[in-house]
Amino acid sequence: MQVIFILIFISSVIASAFVVAFIWSVKSGQYDDTYSPAVRILFENQGKTSPDKKDNLETNKRSKNKKL
Repeated sequence: MQVIFILIFISSVIASAFVVAFIWSVKSGQYDDTYSPAVRILFENQGKTSPDKKDNLETNKRSKNKKL
């Protein structure tokens, strides 16, 4: 029974150390991304299409089907 209390205490200490390290890293700016917003405009949207592009894709498909 004493081993369980020792393991609970040790795991609590380790978990609190991880929480403190996480809070410290967030406050020190570890997760701030200053590079991506500046170069985001250089890359095309790969997964998103605007309604205009969807309409163009549909008309291109229709015209290809008519040619066949």
